[in-house]
Amino acid sequence: MKIGLDWLNQYLDRPTDAEEAERVLTDIGFPLDGVDEAAGDTVLDVEVTSNRPDMLSHVGVARELAAATGRQLVEPGIELSETGEAVEKLTAVDNRAEDLCPLYTARVIRGVTVAPSPDWLVRRIEAIGLRPVNNIVDITNFVLHELGQPLHAFDMNLLSKRRIVVRRAQNGEPFTAIDGSKHELRDSMLVIADANKPVAVAGVMGGMDSEVGNATTDVLLESARFDPLSVRSTSRALKLSSDSSYRFERGVDRLGVERASRRAAQLIVELAGGEPATGVIAAGAAPAPPHTVTLRPSRCADLLGIDIEPGRMVELLAALGLQPQPDGDAIACTVPTHRLDLHREVDLIEEVARLHGYEQITVEPDMHLTVRPPQRSIEARRLIDRVLTAHGYCETITFSNLAVSHAEPFRGEGAELILMNEEQKKAEPALRPSVLPSLLDCRKLNQDAGNAEVKLFEAAKTFWRVGADYVEQKQLALLSDAEDPEAALRQMRGTIEELADALGCALRITAADPGPTWASPAARVADPDQPQRTLGEYGLASDALIKRFDLQKPVALGWLDYQAITAGYPSEPDVAELPRFPGIERDLSVVVDEAVPWARIAEVVDSVGPDRMEDYSFVTVFRGKQVGQGRKSVTLRLCFRDPQKTLRHEEVDGQVEQLVTRLQQELGAELRA
Repeated sequence: MKIGLDWLNQYLDRPTDAEEAERVLTDIGFPLDGVDEAAGDTVLDVEVTSNRPDMLSHVGVARELAAATGRQLVEPGIELSETGEAVEKLTAVDNRAEDLCPLYTARVIRGVTVAPSPDWLVRRIEAIGLRPVNNIVDITNFVLHELGQPLHAFDMNLLSKRRIVVRRAQNGEPFTAIDGSKHELRDSMLVIADANKPVAVAGVMGGMDSEVGNATTDVLLESARFDPLSVRSTSRALKLSSDSSYRFERGVDRLGVERASRRAAQLIVELAGGEPATGVIAAGAAPAPPHTVTLRPSRCADLLGIDIEPGRMVELLAALGLQPQPDGDAIACTVPTHRLDLHREVDLIEEVARLHGYEQITVEPDMHLTVRPPQRSIEARRLIDRVLTAHGYCETITFSNLAVSHAEPFRGEGAELILMNEEQKKAEPALRPSVLPSLLDCRKLNQDAGNAEVKLFEAAKTFWRVGADYVEQKQLALLSDAEDPEAALRQMRGTIEELADALGCALRITAADPGPTWASPAARVADPDQPQRTLGEYGLASDALIKRFDLQKPVALGWLDYQAITAGYPSEPDVAELPRFPGIERDLSVVVDEAVPWARIAEVVDSVGPDRMEDYSFVTVFRGKQVGQGRKSVTLRLCFRDPQKTLRHEEVDGQVEQLVTRLQQELGAELRA
């Protein structure tokens, strides 16, 4: 930020010199990149961080210097006598996009004389590297660098129907900027238009068709607030930047819009003549009042490691215009609207440290650390890494944007892809709705490098939209080569079950019918307590998916809801004393249709719940001529135990028979001899 020293001293009750300004600004966090001479003035090149847009003006820098040196800030006096016709009779403003333009104000000055600027104004703007144009344009530039609020002056006679419309552009709408560059606009961009066409790209640059020239007699003066993200994305997309966009991208003082408008109108009347219309048109919401943040002196001492008297804190905060008010054990501060960076207590503590002096904070020769146990979320992530790497998986870190063709197969029912419009993302504009396509891209890279037997995993965020709502979900995704498809699916199931067991998460795995479009066959991972809640899916990548990603071999894919599987970690283990009496094991082999999954058999066993059954487990499955075509024999092992005595076989016979009967009734099962 270029700051003219003579200009700066206009806002201080006593002048400073370059040496003092450099020392003080550096001490409070704004070092100088250099000191030069230009247009008869000493120019300070102040380094300003992106969170301090209030420092992008001469008054802003003067305010900090005054606070740090005990000087008084002398703000420019504004006296504007509005004697003309009511502004509402001369023009109108239609703000159709208040989400991108919270406030748009317009003033009108009629009968101006456009001419070269006086010498003092020329010197001021030339010193900071600007080229004088004419008195009207130079005044808007002067006020921008004086107060930090961008302004724009339109030749009112060049505006169709002499009115302003704030709206989104139409796709492909043409626009010629003041610098002569031609652009095609998009519907995501905000424009300032007249009744027919855009006359400025909001917050970025004015248009050639309405610029102030020698023939201008009536001026419409714009002062507004624009959404920082909208200005930034538009500026980058059009490759247009300006002093105005630089400030709007960082945010402007919401109460400074009207002040800057009055200041510019005052200077126009003084230097170009004319009669200001009475009043100002303000289209949009009224600015919110300043907010309050509370500081605890005890917390300040804890963070800084030094004791500062509360009275001294009040003095420092008052110098910054924070209006501190002691309130018991705290200090309540009203944050001025130009300080967009002050939201939390720690922000106020930083202000105290800056003005008290960083050099006053002692540096201990030893570092003292408080050892605390790792966070559960970090421990859960480390456990996931250990389990998956033990199974031969390698972790990937991939970008969250994809080509639309790669993201589309993973878009859930009722979900929409979220697309970015940045120039550099033309080929891959979609935010990924799943991590799986990222792993498939990575598998293709490994294929091209000649790597075989690849297993990959990644835990990352996914994004999609349902109607107007944006959804963000963290997902754990798995991919493994599947030379033997059945073996690959069994291994992936085993990996998922071991992972769930290690995390203390109960899962229920069933065949997915219908399954996701990207897998065939597929299995569904659900919450056993809420079977309708899907926690993940896995299966073989479909032929269409293999072709889409240009893979030469089949792969198995799976994903899990990361938050759901880690929510209960670490689980509380069930502890019981060792059994005192032996148990009885019974193996049952039942013949069922091929389509009956193990999960269905398990459901029947759970529903019967034989008395004194301690556990049951899957043993094996057999297919062959002995059981018939389209049938299979499933063997399960039942374990019975009585905690008070030794069981006899005849005591469990009835329970086993009851279970066999239910399997016959519900699944058409036959007991295999």
